Amino acid sequence: MGWTSKGMKMKRSFHGELILPDRTVPDAYLITEGGRILSIEMEAPAESEVIEGTYIAPGFVDLHVHGGAGADYMDGTADAVRVANRAHARHGTTTIFPTTTTGSTEELAAMLAACLEVQASWSLRDGARIGGVHYYGPYFAEDKVGCHSVEGRRDPKPSEYEAFLATGLIRIATCAAELDGAEAFYRAAAAAGCLVTCGHSNSTWSEMARAYAAGMRHVDHFWCAMSSVASLRARYGTPMQASMEQFVLAHGEMSTEVIADGCHLSPELLEFAYRMKGATRLCLVTDANRALDMPAGRYRFGHPETGSWFESDGKVGFVPGQGLASSVVGMDEMVRVMARDTTASLPEVIRMASLTPAERVGVSDLVGSLEPGKVADVLILGSNLDVRAVYPGGERLDW
Repeated sequence: MGWTSKGMKMKRSFHGELILPDRTVPDAYLITEGGRILSIEMEAPAESEVIEGTYIAPGFVDLHVHGGAGADYMDGTADAVRVANRAHARHGTTTIFPTTTTGSTEELAAMLAACLEVQASWSLRDGARIGGVHYYGPYFAEDKVGCHSVEGRRDPKPSEYEAFLATGLIRIATCAAELDGAEAFYRAAAAAGCLVTCGHSNSTWSEMARAYAAGMRHVDHFWCAMSSVASLRARYGTPMQASMEQFVLAHGEMSTEVIADGCHLSPELLEFAYRMKGATRLCLVTDANRALDMPAGRYRFGHPETGSWFESDGKVGFVPGQGLASSVVGMDEMVRVMARDTTASLPEVIRMASLTPAERVGVSDLVGSLEPGKVADVLILGSNLDVRAVYPGGERLDW
């Protein structure tokens, strides 16, 4: 796929405080041309267009996202994909990994086909660029489906997932570790070059250890729809069992993600996750659904006909009487909350929304930081970390 728009050759100098992975550089210029970053300078080239901003940051990379602006990727159409991608681009996401829910094989195939169509023909007007698909549902534990439709969940079968992996579109692959066939799925996904992850799972330490041996290195949305000592006591009784939480914290190579929307996790849990995993193993994700940028109301999560119902109050999605159901805000809000509620430095917060997810999924040679040679995905941020302008591939995105 193309990572920059064709024919764009203008040289630009983005002036402000540059946010690099390990520090900020005040009063500096990021020089771009032809969709790529050329250099960082203390003066602007005479022939370049100068663009001013308080902060100059890399475009965000979202590994776990279901939709936005009324569209869900499981709608299975290119139009829905573009609507959601444009919505997330307005919130600073320039590389996106559309994420499946539970659903039928046919619904998943339609989603993948729609994403492949948009990826292959990407242009600036499409918003965030598709880095690949996160094959998330349908391989969930029945008692951990969360807001996903339980009717669409199942154990992994090679006859289904091998064909999907063969498309080359899937870059992240999730399965609950305790399911029959999970280890075979992990090995197949790892062989296909995916970030292999465990999610919506009530697995024990020993089940996680087998998954790790098969290639699993990531856990989805920490503390959400995952096993705990208490949930495993209900499954196994005593002696109490170690859970996904303990396994992730005990293994340095394991990464995870948090939904830092101010509703899913308290400031103390966000701080704990940051302290335990650090900025190089903790990713910010939106896990946003179709209610992003939409009025409060009732919506479908996933496919428009078979997906489960949830409600949005404009701050978070929820299923009345059951719990939360994904977020309804963009990555810019995750960044602001993480900066406000934890001791992470500004470069670390931005890293968790850009370079760290890019590294974990294997695209950091192209995106994720303001480094010469990379795609010029540039954000202009205000003093409150609000998104003032978005430049995917160095070209301004018009809202």
